[in-house]
Amino acid sequence: MADTVTPRKHERSFVRTFLTSPTAVKGEEDSAKMLRGAIGLRGMQAPDVWTPDNEDATAPTMRDEGAENVAEVVAEEGADFPGEIHPRIVWRRDDAGTRYQGLQHMLRIADPKKEAIEHIDGFVFPEVGDIDDWKKADEAVTMVENEYGLEEGSLKMSVIVECAQAELALEDLRDEMGKPTNNLERLFMLVDGEVDYTKDMRAITPTGGLPPWVELRHNTSRGASAAGLIAVDGPYDDIRDIEGYRNRTIENSAMGMNGIWSLTPDQVVTANKSPLPPVEGYWLLEAGDRKIELDDEGDAWTYAGDRVTLEETGDRYRLTVGDDRKELDEDELHQELVDMLEYVPNMDDMVDSMEEFEEARDSGIGAIAMTRDATVRIDGVEMEIEDDRMWDEATYEAAMTPVKLFQDVYENRPDQHEELEEMYGANVVDRATEIGS
Repeated sequence: MADTVTPRKHERSFVRTFLTSPTAVKGEEDSAKMLRGAIGLRGMQAPDVWTPDNEDATAPTMRDEGAENVAEVVAEEGADFPGEIHPRIVWRRDDAGTRYQGLQHMLRIADPKKEAIEHIDGFVFPEVGDIDDWKKADEAVTMVENEYGLEEGSLKMSVIVECAQAELALEDLRDEMGKPTNNLERLFMLVDGEVDYTKDMRAITPTGGLPPWVELRHNTSRGASAAGLIAVDGPYDDIRDIEGYRNRTIENSAMGMNGIWSLTPDQVVTANKSPLPPVEGYWLLEAGDRKIELDDEGDAWTYAGDRVTLEETGDRYRLTVGDDRKELDEDELHQELVDMLEYVPNMDDMVDSMEEFEEARDSGIGAIAMTRDATVRIDGVEMEIEDDRMWDEATYEAAMTPVKLFQDVYENRPDQHEELEEMYGANVVDRATEIGS
């Protein structure tokens, strides 16, 4: 089957983590202290993309010094940083003076005499407006490349979608990219900025918190997919709520947005691991409006909550879900449970299924049935269930997405190899890297 995904210009297909750091901190003996700490991160604590933030994270009076700090720190330690480095500069769609300042900071950071540019992959632009403003940002990067004799298009450009104008510009990307009048093919990431977006939309919530902006995340993910780019969600500022942050990454992955802004090393670790296939497979039970993970007790997968009850009444069963009660025979109960249960495969399960399908496909079989079975226990009542699913080429390609993410991580993040092998086991890692090749 032909690949229907829009081709990507850049080597990286996925970005899980986007970590920002202040470029200059006033009152510190070393104003670049935060940069030095971030650039030293390794393994699961190190992001896929590190963004020295010379905009919101840095006071306006410190930004000139911040640009110098970026150049100095990246020149000294950038060669050893395991992720990509994309500084964020100041930019504003309605302020030419701010745009000029951003250009000057890029020129300082990219000056070959400072020896940082060879380790810098691109720049991040905040506060962009409509598509004409994206072209201005692209032109600014082109000016930097021409100033220092760099190949046009060699520096990537990422934008933060922080207003309705930028969101609407997503619709224009496919038509504008590739025209001889711009270098927009340098675009790499589309990052949501929900805080400024909320301000731009004049949105109000009773608590003063941010709306979920599911539509924005969907639109950004769709725009990235259509243009062959990478979508990244904005910051989750309750840094103590790691479980909420993890749930946000899971919700995002379901709409094709596998990256998220990280504010702390703990968030980086969570976001680096979350979109990868799980280490252990598990069953989910649909209980009303929730899906609840069953407990693995060795001999059975057990539900011990009160949203679902099951009792045996002679040769029949009484199944209650919330206010809904059903009297069922054994076959009817089996089908009901099959409909309520869903298996979440681990990496080993995925590789097994893919290897089985590849073997069948190579022998000329176009579709095969995959069977998953388990013993389920609810209120002491046990039931053996089997669930069959047909696999064809389309199913295989869809199931490859999380494995392709793993392969992309394994190829681009050798500093995480040891941790990945500890998570999955060397045998599973070896097989996963070979699937689809």
